[in-house]
Amino acid sequence: MAEKIGEQVVIEALKKCMDPEVPLSVVDLGLIYGVDINDNNDVNIRMTMTTRGCPLHETLVGDVKRYLGKVDGIGNINVEIVWDPPWSSDRMAPDAKEKIYGKKSLRFTIDLEKSKPLMQGKEVQQQDGSLALLNKQNQGFMVNNKLIEFWKLCDGTRTVTELVDSFAEKLDMQRSDVEKEVTELLQQMLEANLLKVEN
Repeated sequence: MAEKIGEQVVIEALKKCMDPEVPLSVVDLGLIYGVDINDNNDVNIRMTMTTRGCPLHETLVGDVKRYLGKVDGIGNINVEIVWDPPWSSDRMAPDAKEKIYGKKSLRFTIDLEKSKPLMQGKEVQQQDGSLALLNKQNQGFMVNNKLIEFWKLCDGTRTVTELVDSFAEKLDMQRSDVEKEVTELLQQMLEANLLKVEN
């Protein structure tokens, strides 16, 4: 008989499964409502989404199964999506909450004229054909082609201002519209350890 897998092992694997929209794991976000492991090491995960209409529903479920599938000796994996009790930010881990809502002053201060973001980590193609970026801690972040393109532009030779210019040109959009998006994207990628900034 296989050695019984403990709940902590499952939780640790789930901590590598990051929400695509915020650089936090499904555990830190409080999306995991329950973990049941039977004698055959089949795992039943009860989880929720932040909103019912979450467009990344399938992606997250697939991610949970993929990361759990890497655990030695694990059996069948079943992910059940539940809506009761509804998710709220109260379910988040305290440090996760702070990262999203808290001390804004702790966020990175980027000098747009001098900082030259440099990509870190690597691009990988998942089994289902979707793209992800892996940081050095091997945490995966789901991305689309646009985000990959932006990440690759961050090669340490362009300042943030230059990145905004080239992205605005590429997307054929007003510079002012792109600037806010680019700086938010930079913040997220810095927090996810997918970029570092050279001043």
